[in-house]
Amino acid sequence: MFSDDAASASSSNAFSFISKGWREVKDSADADLQLMRDRANSFKNLATSFDRELENFFNSASTFSVPAIRSSPPAEIDFVKKLKPKLSEIRRAYSSPDFSKKVLEKWGPRSRIRIDLSAIKNAIVSEVEDRDGIIDLDRLRRGRRLTFREFWGEWKPEGEAEEGQSRDWEPIRVLKTRLKEFEKRNTSVEIFSGFKNNEFMEKVKTSLKSIVKEPHESKEVPPLDVPELLAYLVRQSGPFLDQLGVKRDICDKIVESLCSKRRNQLLWRSLSSGDSSLIENENINDELDLRIASVLQSTGHHYEGGFWTNHAKHDPPDQKRRVAIVTTASLPWMTGTAVNPLFRAAYLAQSAKQNVTLLVPWLCKSDQELVYPSNVTFSSPEEQETYIRNWLEERIGFKADFQISFYPGKFSKGRRSIIPAGDTTQFIPSKDADIAILEEPEHLNWYHHGRRWTDKFNHVVGIVHTNYLEYIKREKNGALQAFLVKHINNWVTRAYCDKVLRLSAATQDLPKSMVCNVHGVNPKFLKIGEKIAEDRELGQQAFSKGAYFLGKMVWAKGYRELIDLLAKHKTDLDGFKLDVFGNGEDAHEVQNLAKRLDLNLNFLKGRDHADDSLRGYKVFINPSISDVLCTATAEALAMGKFVVCADHPSNEFFRSFPNCLTYKSSEDFVAKVKEALENEPQPLTPEQRYDLSWEAATQRFMECSELDRILNNNGDGEKYRTNGKSMIKSVSVPDLTQMVDGGLAFAHYCLTGNEFLRLCTGAIPGTRDYDKQHCKDLHLLPPQVENPIYGW
Repeated sequence: MFSDDAASASSSNAFSFISKGWREVKDSADADLQLMRDRANSFKNLATSFDRELENFFNSASTFSVPAIRSSPPAEIDFVKKLKPKLSEIRRAYSSPDFSKKVLEKWGPRSRIRIDLSAIKNAIVSEVEDRDGIIDLDRLRRGRRLTFREFWGEWKPEGEAEEGQSRDWEPIRVLKTRLKEFEKRNTSVEIFSGFKNNEFMEKVKTSLKSIVKEPHESKEVPPLDVPELLAYLVRQSGPFLDQLGVKRDICDKIVESLCSKRRNQLLWRSLSSGDSSLIENENINDELDLRIASVLQSTGHHYEGGFWTNHAKHDPPDQKRRVAIVTTASLPWMTGTAVNPLFRAAYLAQSAKQNVTLLVPWLCKSDQELVYPSNVTFSSPEEQETYIRNWLEERIGFKADFQISFYPGKFSKGRRSIIPAGDTTQFIPSKDADIAILEEPEHLNWYHHGRRWTDKFNHVVGIVHTNYLEYIKREKNGALQAFLVKHINNWVTRAYCDKVLRLSAATQDLPKSMVCNVHGVNPKFLKIGEKIAEDRELGQQAFSKGAYFLGKMVWAKGYRELIDLLAKHKTDLDGFKLDVFGNGEDAHEVQNLAKRLDLNLNFLKGRDHADDSLRGYKVFINPSISDVLCTATAEALAMGKFVVCADHPSNEFFRSFPNCLTYKSSEDFVAKVKEALENEPQPLTPEQRYDLSWEAATQRFMECSELDRILNNNGDGEKYRTNGKSMIKSVSVPDLTQMVDGGLAFAHYCLTGNEFLRLCTGAIPGTRDYDKQHCKDLHLLPPQVENPIYGW
């Protein structure tokens, strides 16, 4: 009984296994069959769509009627004719026996599925066989182009087919029929007359051009050669070589010689191709930058910055840019770094492209008493801001729309200047940190211990006002001090500025610098000059007094040179009287020396140059050679006076004015003084008045500082254009100079953080951070709260 049950169970399991295997085989066969049907339908649909496109093509071509072509066929006809060899190549490919075998192997049915595919096989294989059914291999090997009729054979309609011949598959038959019609009509003017304005053909041409690029667009950019790499290294190392005594012109000659070979090759290519872009651009530095940027761009390289680069810069929240002007002095101290930045802020704020903030130092009450004249003091920053705005609006004649902010400062009696206390950058909010203008950048950064300006701001421009080296040379051990200060100035300007403007060539030649006078005169002086010119036209006497000198009474402001000249030529200038206006620390010494030498000098208290008591003087004498750009000289010229000054780089800007008389020697000084006293000054022309104005100075500043390009581009990269395409250099080229500058900034930060080193270099004790009085006056948090970890 047990054995019967076991045998029954075994036979049942075997039958179940066979049934399951049969179902799997059947399902697999059904799936294969469905796949074959889907593939056949897709091929049929493809053939139908191609038939529809050809039909639309012929219909659209037949609707155009253009006169017969008498001359050579247009470019569109040549384009279509070029397609005929492509059709022949397609026919040869489809005519090969290998193709038919591969198609049959891929599309042929499996052995267990009984589907007759002989129609497809005959339709494909019959095209490579001749009329006797033998494949003409010799003709295929020779590669001769078959005619349309040889390839497709003599076609007969479906009803006229031979009895023993199988009927072609419908898609193949339709394709053969349409191509036969195309062959009959391809030489007629009916088709080609409509190609010129045919929308279909335009689409075909556009598609082919997008697939097959023009040869000049697919050219690879040649890699950099060794001379180009060496030229770029030499140019980037220019500031370092300058410190070693290698002049810039020598570096430029080395770069030009290294790039001359590549330049000649590119020039020859440009002449052969008719491109004159290289001929127009004669700047070898721009060509080298463009060359390196194009190579890096072709490789897809994107420079993300170096070790010292800080990319946490803020973009302006709206379309307006933010300009922060930081200076080292403030009214009522009547010095150049207090007055000129104030006018610059007012005239920059006139433009709607930027918002302007003027950042000035705030002094405690004890320092105010030492600095500000006439015992003027302020109890709060708001009170001093009101004083500054009232003074400015009285002179410019319009309401200046800019913000005034304060940073902590301390007055140094030894240096007779204000030194910032703490990190000055923290008093400009990050949202407004866009463009910074540093008035006297070396002065602001001697003891700067804080964030790097170029890290916080997108663009930093420094304006050099003072020739510190000339002042330091007059002190004890002046030569040694001047040597140290020279290199410190180079250090800090390289580390903290993107661009440096020097008012004249009398200043130190700093890195990244150029000479440009970006100062103007108070509009009040131009109005005085216009009034004097009107009085002279009416026949009235404009000048009733002789010569005068005005300036702060310190030896460095030209008093030493003035006394030496007058003492040397006392007899030549017999009867010459000079009125001197000024106050200062050296007033007592200057007056005593003049009395000992028995000089005809009349010392008076200092006053505003626009004072009514000074308008009647005809000649302004300024023998100073320590000034960078004497504001008093510009003011005297604006009022229509004669100016007698030294032939010095600081007076280069004024030489173009006819009333400016420069002298080269002491004897020449005597001649120029007599010439000025005996003649009348010439009235200023409108162009000369404009050159002295703040409008012209602002325009020069925008151009030389590259601020106009930055404000217009709203970008952070220097762009080049080649063949109509823009290329950004700053994001493509790693700059060795920026890496060195970042290292210098980090080293300066570490050194200025040490109080002992600060005191050794002459810093005011306790100026690394602001003190409690500053916290009280400016409502600041204590520095221990701002920088809790050792003040770093």
